[in-house]
Amino acid sequence: MLKVCRALQQLSSNPCLLGRDLYLRTALQRPDPPLSADEVIACLRRRWKATYDIQLVVRRRRLYLQVMWAYLEQQSFPMNEPTYYKHLSEVLAVVNRLGLGSEVRSWLETTNSRPRLGKALSLQLQADEGLEEFLV
Repeated sequence: MLKVCRALQQLSSNPCLLGRDLYLRTALQRPDPPLSADEVIACLRRRWKATYDIQLVVRRRRLYLQVMWAYLEQQSFPMNEPTYYKHLSEVLAVVNRLGLGSEVRSWLETTNSRPRLGKALSLQLQADEGLEEFLV
């Protein structure tokens, strides 16, 4: 929310930016929809041809979203499809509650890396408000 307020303040104080930055105006008027489990599963399958596990991890009072190297299609994967879907929905509920759905969506679509055995992809989640409840 703080980012939106700053962007609006910057736009209103500079008329050149107002005419030039139509994308920002449109983005501010129509907030992105919450990130859904179906959307993330489709993105994972489209990008990497596998349904990777996604976890929230707390390290040194920081919250990270990690795309793990294990995936649903593996025989050794510890969850079945309904359990995986429920787990992913719970992770995304936290992400959406923090207001970071569009950031995670963008990162999943554009990251150059891919999960590898023993190496997860990590995105540090930085929210203006509400993050303290997850950092115990």
